[in-house]
Amino acid sequence: MAHAYTPGLKVMPCTLLKKKRLLPIPGKVLAALDQQVDALDVVAKTELPGKVFSINVANRLAVGPEEVPGFMLKKEGDPVKKGETIAENKPFLKWFKTTIESTVDGTVESISNVTGQVLLREPPKVLPIKAYVKGKVVEVTPDFGVTLEAEGTFIQGIFGVGGETNGEIVVAVNSPDEDLTPEDIKDTYKGKIVIGGKHASLATIKRAVELGVNAIVVGGIHDRDLRQLLGYDIGVAETGTENIGITLIVTEGFGMIPMAEYTFKLLSSRNGEKASVSGATQIRAGVMRPEIIVPGYPKHVTECKKDQGRGWIEPGDPIRIIREPHFGVIGTVKSLPPELTVIGSESHARVLEVQLDGGEVIVVPRANIEVLEK
Repeated sequence: MAHAYTPGLKVMPCTLLKKKRLLPIPGKVLAALDQQVDALDVVAKTELPGKVFSINVANRLAVGPEEVPGFMLKKEGDPVKKGETIAENKPFLKWFKTTIESTVDGTVESISNVTGQVLLREPPKVLPIKAYVKGKVVEVTPDFGVTLEAEGTFIQGIFGVGGETNGEIVVAVNSPDEDLTPEDIKDTYKGKIVIGGKHASLATIKRAVELGVNAIVVGGIHDRDLRQLLGYDIGVAETGTENIGITLIVTEGFGMIPMAEYTFKLLSSRNGEKASVSGATQIRAGVMRPEIIVPGYPKHVTECKKDQGRGWIEPGDPIRIIREPHFGVIGTVKSLPPELTVIGSESHARVLEVQLDGGEVIVVPRANIEVLEK
């Protein structure tokens, strides 16, 4: 039988997941091996050094750099408050007196008798790393963090913006081909993960931000709305650090594309349950997809499937077409002809036959599809 390796989006009712939660610099690990943690639990934390600010004391006091230590009222390591006097001269006439005040709250980092500069450093900022998903600690990396293991529903989107968040799933539409309108966003959706259908407009997203919705998951979005939301064009770099007040996940693509029925039904089956969501996307080397994780088994699932991947496609596999003229269409692999076929560009390529929901069979290049893992 002919095979084709085609990685795709995962839409899995239940699978075994592992998540590394590591600090960027050494710190303190707060979770222990085999400990059960909730999504919002802090598993590790560190301190990021505060910003440094320079004051040219020698110039301000009109003295030589080597004289600066003699005019300091604070020494290295001393705490200071913004506006507090840190150095002053002592002239014979008091109206010639010059005082130098701290520009920040922090500490005196250094006093240089070579440059005459005094460096002040703001207090360190605590950087906590949360568990993100409810699970069990299966590995501890000393000074950096932990690896968590959890069983649950795992759904990948095709594109997203915004960082990690958590909340209760609420399905706001009745079908996957229904628009998510501003009127669908209720006051009670604050802190929730809102599931829409085929499209969310800019007005819908702005209302969700206004009401404090944590995330929106929807089939499609117009690229012009995304540009207006962000204020710039997204290239091929990473997303996930945008500060837009919400996390947005698109499951199908750009435009008005209904959410895949299987994905919609799976999310609907977890309605009212807590989920972990990340909009981080990377479409270069080391592909990263936005994701929705719902811990635990769906109501109709009794056993979890381990995510090991097969590395090929076969007849019967569900797929999504990812290039025009059938972009976003969902179907099933009918056959995988082994011979090369002339395609629209007049080049020769391996193709596959895709059977659509209505029974129609179309032929597309194998490079133009991705597998929907279930």
